[in-house]
Amino acid sequence: MDFLTDLLTRHPALHLPLAAWAAVAVDRLLGEARRFHPLVGFGRLANGIEAALNPPPKYDETSVFYPRTVCVYGGLCWGLAVLPWVALAFWWRAQPGWAWYVDVILCYFSLGAHSLFQHGEAVRRPLAANNLPEARRRVGHLVSRDVSRLCATGVARAGVESVLENGNDAIFATLFWFALLGGPGALLLRLANTLDAMWGYRNDRFLYFGRMAARLDDAMNWIPARLTALTYALLGNPARAIDCWKRQSSAWESPNAGTVMAAGAGSLGVLLGGNAIYEDKEEPRPRLGHGADPDHRHLRAAICLVRRGLWLWVCLFLIAGVGFCHA
Repeated sequence: MDFLTDLLTRHPALHLPLAAWAAVAVDRLLGEARRFHPLVGFGRLANGIEAALNPPPKYDETSVFYPRTVCVYGGLCWGLAVLPWVALAFWWRAQPGWAWYVDVILCYFSLGAHSLFQHGEAVRRPLAANNLPEARRRVGHLVSRDVSRLCATGVARAGVESVLENGNDAIFATLFWFALLGGPGALLLRLANTLDAMWGYRNDRFLYFGRMAARLDDAMNWIPARLTALTYALLGNPARAIDCWKRQSSAWESPNAGTVMAAGAGSLGVLLGGNAIYEDKEEPRPRLGHGADPDHRHLRAAICLVRRGLWLWVCLFLIAGVGFCHA
């Protein structure tokens, strides 16, 4: 450890790259924490805040100002849930001798690379073995849509879409914010993403209360999503990926998911999108990509694409750090 301390003292530009490498290595070795994961506790806290404060007390739902007021109130609840933990992370990081270790710990807990690859493989294996019921069950852990009536192609499509989209949410956006703000930045992104997953629904309960959580998540992921799309393009079929990105992403409801999945589908040469069932309602979705309908081979290719992208990012991170050391 004395060697590490001396190295980081002489070359502070290596602080974040080496912390990122360490966090990726720990994630690869240990995977996601199965007991006492901080996000589980955060989820319970967020549920408690939402149950107590949604809707705002003593406010007339018939008022013309009600939607705007609930949006602002939801944003304040977002801050109540997220900002104290981020402030605590910055304080912990500022303690003498703790900065590098805090960055490794927070980046590890914020990354979801190994877990994503495991879940993707858990869908691919039964799909390759023609075990459709098990493949449906497994893909149900990755997506929020109704999977009970999916055919093999539908399961593969849902799996590929989830791997590509979560490649941004669980890996590349985390590394982007880690590069900007260290471990607290990775934590900020993960908590914002968690609240979007919990509150960002367009139903009666969350239509207004969760709108700020959804918008903040979109804003924080805007640049990372486009860097992710560029990563997918560079590591596959660049021309086709960029063409699908330019022509198809704007038709998708989410400004970030459409970009990521269109570029990924084009890079892989596969056709994604199409109608899906959410809460017993069939929702039309535009087509993304170009090529064949997906099967288990495309799901494996998507996992490999995201994995190569992860190693590309951490290698570029380290190269940049070394470059600053010699500048």
